[in-house]
Amino acid sequence: MRSMEKSIMALLIVVIALSILLQGATAVETSPTVIVVGAGMSGISAAKTLVAAGIKNIIILEATNRIGGRICKTNFAGMSVEIGANWVEGVGGNEVNPIWKMVNKLKLRTFVSDYDNLTANTYKQVGGLYKKSEAQTAFGAADMRSEFSTNISVSMSAHRQEDISILTSQRLTNQVPYTPIDMAVDYYTYDYEFAEPPRVTSLQNGEPLPTFSNFGEDLYFVADPKGYETVVYYIAKQFLTTDADGVITDPRFKLNKVVTEIRQSRSGVIVKTEDGSIYRAAYVMVSVSIGVLQTNLINFHPDLPQWKILAIYQFDMAVYTKIFIKFPYKFWPTGNGTEFFLYAHEKRGYYTVWQQLERTYPGSNALLVTVTDDESRRIEQQPDSDTKKEIVEVLRNMFGKNIPEPTHILVPRWWSNRFYKGAFSNWPIGVSRFEYDQMRAPVGRVYFTGEHTSQQYNGYVHGAYLAGIDSAKIMIRCIKNKDCKYHAMPKGT
Repeated sequence: MRSMEKSIMALLIVVIALSILLQGATAVETSPTVIVVGAGMSGISAAKTLVAAGIKNIIILEATNRIGGRICKTNFAGMSVEIGANWVEGVGGNEVNPIWKMVNKLKLRTFVSDYDNLTANTYKQVGGLYKKSEAQTAFGAADMRSEFSTNISVSMSAHRQEDISILTSQRLTNQVPYTPIDMAVDYYTYDYEFAEPPRVTSLQNGEPLPTFSNFGEDLYFVADPKGYETVVYYIAKQFLTTDADGVITDPRFKLNKVVTEIRQSRSGVIVKTEDGSIYRAAYVMVSVSIGVLQTNLINFHPDLPQWKILAIYQFDMAVYTKIFIKFPYKFWPTGNGTEFFLYAHEKRGYYTVWQQLERTYPGSNALLVTVTDDESRRIEQQPDSDTKKEIVEVLRNMFGKNIPEPTHILVPRWWSNRFYKGAFSNWPIGVSRFEYDQMRAPVGRVYFTGEHTSQQYNGYVHGAYLAGIDSAKIMIRCIKNKDCKYHAMPKGT
């Protein structure tokens, strides 16, 4: 009997051992090869590129409850508006913007933005419109400064000279903007594009801009009920399974997963999320914004090396805020040549750039005003009721005291949102291709992507899309060809 019991016991031990081994084997087999952190444009673009290369064993962890990241629609007074990226920038050139291709394929509703008539639509701080001749003088001076800055930038790049700010190049012309109208035109020229002022923006990045040089100078405003995020969904649905209604049901895609820790070793990575979940993989692709990387939301173990930390903190995460405001009726000019108008205030960037939305949202009685940088941060920290009062005061200075009170206001808060910490990256003074290579460079099994890793197109939707492809290709070389060395261009090249 005892020998039989021993035999049974031995058999049980063998069964248990085999069970453990099989469980371990299953865990290895089902463990994803790559974890992608973030389901914005770059993360989805990178994931699609990996799957297309045969690396289908992936998991996408998205902190929010949706795809799209900083491409985000919302309902405002019955309209579907974009609180994040809104334009396809760079259309009509020799090269075709890849985002423009997809927007047209998806038949999204777009409108070309025409800023040419701003000289007839620039308002004084108090007292209505400037004379057109006075505005033409201000815009002409801005064009001359911009042309001079472009020539300086091209010359400096050709001779590999150190970068300077756009403001420094303006000082070389002895024409630094200081009157309200000159500051308004300068704000429209630079801050409205880069979300930061010329004193911090790189000359060699800002003049000339590769987006417009390569893809064309036209800009198209997306105003479609389906949302600009449709482009991101279109890419995602090319490799993620959906149900009959087109809803993504792929088990590899997980929402509401806030990554808080990335731990790597020679054998792989472990990713932990805020809800206590733990995921294992061979590699991880981090697509969060540069603003998030500059916070402690994600802890890296071991710590990122000093060269990587220095690269991260050399970049700026700019804040760009589009405020929507609706009225019971229109009191501003409408029709051709009136879509955009400027407000010249003694405080630079104080509710400067306006867009009336009658063409894009007929009958909406709505305006869009853009603020950036310090004004964005200030406005995010005050009640919307205070912002509404400020806006109404500005509009009364432009259009008279008898305008009505607004019925709705929408103030996005990208800077305050811990999952974004801003709108997009800006290239500051002194950052070169070397720093971009450092920013994009993997650290062991941890790879990085995002619009901030695109040297030519940082800050743009097409930059995010192309960066995802580029970063994925670097990872693919490592996984498939065992070529895991990253070659950064030397400083100064």
